Amino acid sequence: MIKEEILALKLERHATILAHNYQIPAVQDVADLVGDSLELSRAAARLDSEVIIFCGVDFMAETAAILSPQKRVVLPEKGAWCPMAHMITPEQLCDMKTCNPEAATVCYVNSTAEVKAESDVCCTSANGVQVVDSLGEKEVIFVPDRNLAAYVARHTDKKIIPWNGYCYVHDHFTADEVRSARAEHPRAEVLVHPECRPEVIDQADFVYSTAGMGRHARASCAREFVIGTEVGMIYRLKKENPEKEFYPLSQNAVCQNMKKTTLEKVLLALQTLEPRVTVPERIASRAKQSIERMLQVKV
Repeated sequence: MIKEEILALKLERHATILAHNYQIPAVQDVADLVGDSLELSRAAARLDSEVIIFCGVDFMAETAAILSPQKRVVLPEKGAWCPMAHMITPEQLCDMKTCNPEAATVCYVNSTAEVKAESDVCCTSANGVQVVDSLGEKEVIFVPDRNLAAYVARHTDKKIIPWNGYCYVHDHFTADEVRSARAEHPRAEVLVHPECRPEVIDQADFVYSTAGMGRHARASCAREFVIGTEVGMIYRLKKENPEKEFYPLSQNAVCQNMKKTTLEKVLLALQTLEPRVTVPERIASRAKQSIERMLQVKV
């Protein structure tokens, strides 16, 4: 079977398979670690594996390559990319910095290596508030996600200057969907991602990164949960909490690019060690500073 082939070849290649929470169940099941962007970034930095098979989208594999240039980082599906990461260019960010010379620049890890290189520090949905609060500046440019920027702005005294980007999956959730979910599952806790619109967050019980959702589900006394993030997260939650029930806020919350990675592509990546992801040194050296500064922030 293909799963057994992957596991055997992984050992032969001295490889580690990292998978984001939004990957298909079969890919999550062959991964050494399933997690959110922050968890996987930290794992990539500390792994001693010679090869990292990164089952996610482009910016995630880039981050791993930046942190571990001596390792071979492979993205099984070359066409797996994050639309939001490409909603801002480094030139547009530089224009924002010129217009706001007193502001620090924070970029969501869902960004290109070039944008990271132009930023002071990265953040994830798990640590955005802490990263912003760690800065000495009173004004902060926040790119590219306007919804995460709005969420951070609610929880800091700093002035947040947002870029008008968004995650098309989370931005499509509506407050009406939350109200409908509550009517259908009145005993369920509603957990949503900070990439959601403010009016959706207002209707939720809790706001978490995907890793935070996992921790909450394990610790909560509730038996039912409505999950406002990409539907791939439901599989992990059910697997870790078989005695509890999880319902997607919307069955349409699907990241098409995350679903492009298949077991066949993971196997081919292990066989060929392609397509390899690399970042030019002139960009990587600057981007690495913003990523490492993020990893130093306590959460």
